[in-house]
This record gives sequence, C-alpha cells and structure tokens, in this order.
Amino acid sequence: MALCCVLRPPRCRLRPPPLRSLVTTTAAAWEGKEKARVSGSPPEPSWEERLANVVTPLWRLPYQEQLQVKYESQRKILQTLASRLEELGIDAQKPGGLCCPLQPVVPSPIINGYRNKSTFSVNRGPDGNPKTVGLYVGTGRERNIVCVKANHVENIPSKHKQVAQCYEEFICQSPLDSCILFHEGGHWRELVVRTTRCGHTMAIITFHPQQLGQEALATQKALLKEFFTCGPGAVCALTSLYFQESTMTRCSHEQSPYQLLHGAPHIFEELLGLRFRISPDAFFQVNTAGAEVLYQAVGELCQAAGDTVLLDICCGTGTIGLSLAHQVSKVIGVEVVEKAIEDAEWNAAFNGISNCEFHSGKAEAVLPQLLASWEDARPLVAVVNPSRAGLHYRVVRAIRNCRAIRRLLYISCKPEGEAMRNFLELCCPPDPRKKLAGEPFAPVRAIPFDMFPHTVHCELVLLFTR
Repeated sequence: MALCCVLRPPRCRLRPPPLRSLVTTTAAAWEGKEKARVSGSPPEPSWEERLANVVTPLWRLPYQEQLQVKYESQRKILQTLASRLEELGIDAQKPGGLCCPLQPVVPSPIINGYRNKSTFSVNRGPDGNPKTVGLYVGTGRERNIVCVKANHVENIPSKHKQVAQCYEEFICQSPLDSCILFHEGGHWRELVVRTTRCGHTMAIITFHPQQLGQEALATQKALLKEFFTCGPGAVCALTSLYFQESTMTRCSHEQSPYQLLHGAPHIFEELLGLRFRISPDAFFQVNTAGAEVLYQAVGELCQAAGDTVLLDICCGTGTIGLSLAHQVSKVIGVEVVEKAIEDAEWNAAFNGISNCEFHSGKAEAVLPQLLASWEDARPLVAVVNPSRAGLHYRVVRAIRNCRAIRRLLYISCKPEGEAMRNFLELCCPPDPRKKLAGEPFAPVRAIPFDMFPHTVHCELVLLFTR
C-alpha cells in the first residue's frame, strides 16, 4: 500500500513558497515563541510538532485511546453505508444504525517504527534549504509547503531516517540542484526506503534527467554508488541501491525502468513462515507484523474448505494467497504490476507451493474474462485488497455477476472513499443499466485492523455474503 499519512501535491503544477516567505515565516514563528514566553500563553508549535501533527495526528494519545478514535471512525463509516443502502431500498439497519456488526479494532503488534516503506520528498526546509529531505507540512493549494526532516516521527524506523539523512548529505554536496518544479529544472527528487525484518534495506532514488546526456547521467550514478558503498553513506549498509530517471510525478518500472546501481535486485521478507521476494515497486503491507495478524484473520473469515478456490484480486507479491494456499485447493492471483507477479511466482516456487496461478494485467481486463467462462464447481471465495482508488466498476460487475462467488472479503484502508461506491454496487438491487444482474451481496461482519498506529487510518476488513 502507498504512504497513508502524507499527501504530496503534484510537483509539476504547484509552486512552493519563495525562500523569502519561508525565512519570514521562520522568523515570525521564533518571534511568536518569544512573545508567548513573555506573556505566558502557549508557544507556537515547532516544525517538528507540526510535522508530527500532519503525519501522525494521534501521536499525543495513549494507544488505547487511539484505538477508540479509530473504532468511532469505522462506526460512522458503517452507519453511512447503512444509510446509503436504505436509500437503495435495502433494509440494512442493524443495532446502532450499522450495516453489520463491528468488532473492536485489532491492535498492531508494533506501535513505533513499524513502517517497512517510507517515501521522503526533497524541497525547501524551514531554513530555506532547497535540498532538505523529509516530509511535507502545508499544502500545494495554499502554496505554503515546507519540507521538514522526519527524525522525530514515531512510525518511521531509525534505518529509514539514517538513509534519508545520508541522501540529504549527498545532494547537498552535489553541484546539481534539487528538482522542486519540473519546468524550473533541477534533478534530485524523492527517496524511497524499504526494509525487512531479515535486515535488508533498499533505497530507490528518483532523478529528473532534464537535458543531461548519457555521459553526465553515468557520472551522477557513479557518484551516488560511490557515496553509498565507499563514502559516508556506507554506514547505511544498503542491500540494494536503485536509480530511476523520471520526468513524471509517479511512474512504474515499465514506464521508466529501475536501474540497479549496487547490491541485490530484491530484498526478502519472512511472513507466517514463508519467504517473500520484493521488487522495488511491488506492493507489500507497510506493517509486516500487523499483516500477519490481518492475514490470519482473513484465513478464518474465508471459511475455506479443502475444495475451495481462492481468488486473490490485487494480490501484489502474493502474500495473502500464498499464506492461505495450504487450506484451499487452488489460488488465483491477479495483479497489475508485472514485477510483483514475477515476485509472486518466484515466492510460490521457492516456498514449494504448487496450487497457485498468477495473472498479470489490470483487474478490469483480466477478471471479467476469467469469471465469464467460470465453470468450476468448487466453491469460490474472493479477497480484494485494492488501492485507495478502489475497484474498477468492471471488476465489481464481474464479481457481482459470477454466481459461484458466495463469499467476498474487501480489505480497504480508506473505506469512506471510492471503496464506498464499490460496497454500494456490490449490495444494490439488480440494475440492468449498470449490467449488475447477479444476486446482491450483504455486509455481515466488519473488523478493523490497526496497521498504522499514530495515524487516523486503519485497515477495514468487510465480509460480504449472499
């Protein structure tokens, strides 16, 4: 899943505040603190506190209170879903106005430093330094973005902070500028750090080539490799160092290949007794210990007998399907990221799992064709774990119109967003206009899992049956 706690505006359209305004803002903040000290009123929050309030807004609360906040948030979402279903003529009201029973939030086994992936931006810091590596305070719309170092942020592990600090040291000594706005030039951009419990560390550096030729690019890559292998960055002990030339805000390996500058092409993680290979852009749950708890619960909710076929939609590296393969007759995984499918196939082979098949491509292209010709008499259970954008309407329609699917688990970190549209389409009465001809599903159970302590997000597992 993507970083759930920080929203980054597109660099190509939004102008950050000028250096003068940043310096003025910093001076004003200091002056405000001095006045507060004299008058006795509370001082203005520091930049570190502001960042913590943006990235980890619940950081001041004891953990049990964080769980209660999240429970109330999920309760309101289920109430909204019940109301929306009522508008469609479906009697969905349960006790408390919910559409189905809601269990307490399942806590994360790890509360601090749990993230196995962090994305750091490059922009102007509170002191005006345009090569600050950190996370954003402010918004592009307000044109008040400030990049603040994340050294104090509680959900980011120390290894990620160490790599970010070294990257900042490298770009500060580089004669090339940082790339804040594409059309204004500059080169150094984002840093992604991925770590595993096996002790592996992968760093992925995004670079805007602008008008540089291949020789100049080769020089920069050589300097970067030297810094992280022989220079001050060697302290990070990187397992993999990747470099991506990108002229877009975000792009895949297919659009702009990840170039391995140093080390192994993959990092490895162990989860529920299995070993998983992870490519640079492959999805892996950001909280590994929390993922183990989540996947065990998914296995129980599937109620899969030995003859069941498990359909794993948006399967990533195959973690869910492979962790449940021992209790079903077959696993079918679908994933849009080609490298993730390669990982999933490798993971199945390495772990000696032979009852899995994986399909690469957009779910809306693969699934309708797969389910339209479904003639297998075995029970079919579907698990979907899409991005925040939710499922494409063709995927929902294919699931809805496949009579073999009687049980569906929808995993969402933002159920109040596009996922809500998916819920309604799964549960609404047959609609010829939308080609929703199959029997509607009904929500029967909801379990939130706290995969993101200190933030307002959690992973909601919603069980639908028909």
